Amino acid sequence: MCLLCVSSVMAQDGFDYKIFTDEPINFNGILGQDQDVQRYQAGRIVYKKVEVPDFPNGTDVIIKLKVVSNGDRWDKSGSCFVVSHPDQISMIDVSKGEKNFPEASFVGEKYPGIMATENYKPVIEILRFMTPFGVGHFSNDKKTYRKPVYIPKWENEVVWERDISHLLDIVDNTFYVGVWIDSWTEEGYKVDLSLSYSNRPNKVVKVKPLVNTISYVNGQALPDFFPVTDVLQNFTFAKKAKNVKLHYITTGHGGHSGGDEFVKIKNTVQINNDVVLDVKPWRNDCASFRRFNPTSGVWLRKDSAAYIDFESRKYKVKEIEERIASSDISRSNWCPGSAVDPMVIELGDMESGNHTLKIDIEATKANKDKLNHWLVSAYLTYED
Repeated sequence: MCLLCVSSVMAQDGFDYKIFTDEPINFNGILGQDQDVQRYQAGRIVYKKVEVPDFPNGTDVIIKLKVVSNGDRWDKSGSCFVVSHPDQISMIDVSKGEKNFPEASFVGEKYPGIMATENYKPVIEILRFMTPFGVGHFSNDKKTYRKPVYIPKWENEVVWERDISHLLDIVDNTFYVGVWIDSWTEEGYKVDLSLSYSNRPNKVVKVKPLVNTISYVNGQALPDFFPVTDVLQNFTFAKKAKNVKLHYITTGHGGHSGGDEFVKIKNTVQINNDVVLDVKPWRNDCASFRRFNPTSGVWLRKDSAAYIDFESRKYKVKEIEERIASSDISRSNWCPGSAVDPMVIELGDMESGNHTLKIDIEATKANKDKLNHWLVSAYLTYED
């Protein structure tokens, strides 16, 4: 097995590292060709050891992720992540059955691996995303009645690019990077993942993992605990930290009408008992992603439309039936086919010693029809 677990290409102004190429992510489906890729959760997670040069003067870092359906027609949650402290207990060790999550990482009694402890750090998300309905595999469907008149064609893929230069501290030298998609089909998806380093001098900041509620390991329960308990996380700075920023990623889930996916729910975040974020995370631009969603369910809704009657030269109103796609509907901070960017809260300088993070979400209790849950992750960046 090679030590250099990515293929690299020298570019004029930096380096491009191709980590995954057409890598399958599925549930008990086909395997990829890359022998260095590790798979867990029956193939719903892939990860890989990566070695890149050290950038002592900093650099810009760009992540690029492409997702194509390989036959899964649904919208699914996805996460690209880095194991930031492989020398400690990690989700890799737990996935292999070699170690257990520390007791202090639990929320309540049945939700392990969520909070950072002295010897365990949850993975850091470098990109949260949501797959569209069927992009790629179903994009060549010749049934023209499926496609609205306002889009020229179905897209064959969805690609996200983001600047993650603030995370250089965890994506240089040697690290583990992975992708999880919540697919339960044998067909699943295929992904391409690359990281680009400009080699242009840039400020380097430290990164401190705090919380991640995503179930990356078999046996982790669906994170549906917010209706009954908050997340209270302690963290420490050994010395005064400057320009501290909290990066908070949140999405609400729970299908069907009335589920937290389709209801505005308040998220309140406190640092040392001071409210630093009080928001109802929401996306109302989901119709702009329609071209990525060929297999989205569609409903007909009666509406009225104004048109010009050329004989009378006046506007008239007529009742029509308008189709509404599931992918058009507003959601709790995500759309099918969108990335989910962190909310960044500037905390200023923080003294050495102990501090607390509290996350309170007014979530709805899960039931058989609505599996309400919130995928939340948080980390800090700061300067020494």
